[in-house]
Amino acid sequence: MKTKWMVALSLSLLTATAAIAGTPPSPPAVEVDRATRSEVIDALIAKVNANYVFPDKAQQVEAVLRQQQREGKYDGITDGKQLAKQLFDDIDGVVHDKHLLVSFSPRPVPPDDVMPPPPQTRAEWEKQVPPAVLARVLASNLGVEKVEHLSPKIGYLQISMFGPVFLVSDKFGAAMNELADTDGLIIDLRNNGGGGGDSVALLISYLVDERTRLDDTWERATGITTQYWTQDKLDGKRYGGKKPVLILAGPNTKSAAESFAYQLQALKRATVIGERTWGGANASRPYRLSEHFAAFIPSRRSISPITHTNWEGVGVIPDVAVKVDDALATAKELMQRQLDGGVARAAGGH
Repeated sequence: MKTKWMVALSLSLLTATAAIAGTPPSPPAVEVDRATRSEVIDALIAKVNANYVFPDKAQQVEAVLRQQQREGKYDGITDGKQLAKQLFDDIDGVVHDKHLLVSFSPRPVPPDDVMPPPPQTRAEWEKQVPPAVLARVLASNLGVEKVEHLSPKIGYLQISMFGPVFLVSDKFGAAMNELADTDGLIIDLRNNGGGGGDSVALLISYLVDERTRLDDTWERATGITTQYWTQDKLDGKRYGGKKPVLILAGPNTKSAAESFAYQLQALKRATVIGERTWGGANASRPYRLSEHFAAFIPSRRSISPITHTNWEGVGVIPDVAVKVDDALATAKELMQRQLDGGVARAAGGH
């Protein structure tokens, strides 16, 4: 979770919308010729073989792409977006990995070795981001959409993304301070596109009483498994591990948001309500394939010390299955009954 490329992902989620207003006119169309197709396919195969978290699957990807190439499947494709989509579709038929992507950019893609490392502090980030984008991001809610009391006893926290810790720690602290006086908490992740694992760990830290081990991460490049734990120092009031927590989730609960739900579910600290989530668990980073093509290739995977697996390909399975649009009403009813003593403790849902 605590990796520089997860910071990059959460930063891209933050800045994408803010940058739209300042986007220059589209560059001229790029025509893809035979040499470019070969370059992209060769580089894609090499990068997947060298970096994909499952080496055996990488070899299967190579076999499929080479077969399609020999049969001339890509020969007639001159549009960059179409080629990227076709390559992705062919790979997806083998690995079904939500974070393995092929993309086309009409603007040049910088080489891997000249891309600046993702910032690790707010000061570093502010130096890299254009002033106009910086102002819009800092003026935004940074993914903390709503902090409310649904009743005097029930708190509600809606989060649309997990931005980098150095930007969201204050927001999380303020939100948890406002919710500290409630007896139960509903966290709404139904439209959360993911972000950074460090922020996931930070928010979970508010919901436990003591230092708690979270998901481990195995990295292919080193073969090392790293343990991750909750944080002791928080900017806001600790909610603690006794009061019930309900998490709303569905198909638009993705990546880091799934990690949040999965870990609290595994810890039996929260009940997940709604529909099965997106199903993407393997952390990826970008690689340049050619001047106008790039691939995001997962090289790390989360491993729960409790379940010894993760949610890749299957999603987080809700404890209480209801239509995603009905999840909040169901959660409010369940929480009220919980607080009135009508049901067993909601944490864990078991």
